[in-house]
Formats: sequence, structure tokens, C-alpha cells
Amino acid sequence: MRPVLHGDVVSAARALMGLPEAARRAAFQGMLVRASAADAYRKRFGKAHPEWGNGSLMAVALPGVKGPEPFLDAPDYCRCLSLVFDMLVEWRAARQT
Repeated sequence: MRPVLHGDVVSAARALMGLPEAARRAAFQGMLVRASAADAYRKRFGKAHPEWGNGSLMAVALPGVKGPEPFLDAPDYCRCLSLVFDMLVEWRAARQT
């Protein structure tokens, strides 16, 4: 997966908001897997994956985004942002061992 930027986190959290809370963790795990696979595809073939994009988290998340970005005091948005950050820390830690 490409380096994670602010837009990647925001896009992922916004995509998760459209899902039931119980489904969010698995959905984000799928985003991470698809972004990593798309990045490997990009490196191997020199072009973006036809469905999952260029290997960024944003490319995988944007199709699931609906509506404008909520304000940062919206509780559900905060929960989604927190989940994204928590899972990114777990994802990186698992790959460093």
C-alpha cells in the first residue's frame, strides 16, 4: 500500500460511515488488502489496477463515499476516524514484525 496521507484517512472514514457499525472493521480490513494488492499490481505492471486504483487507500475508499465530509464534531465520523487510525497502527505493526 502506498504511504497514507490525510485524504486517505478522510476518504476511508467517510466510506465507513455508510456502513453499520458492526461491519466497519471488516470493511476497512478489506480496503487495506485491496490497496496493498493494487499497489503490488501498480509496481509490477506500471499502471493502476483497473478496479482498485493506484495502491492508495483513497482510491479504494472513494467509491464508497457518499455526501460531503461531516464536521469533526460529528460523533459517528469521529468513531470512523478513530477506527481508521487504530487499524492503521495495527496494520503497520503487523508488517514490521
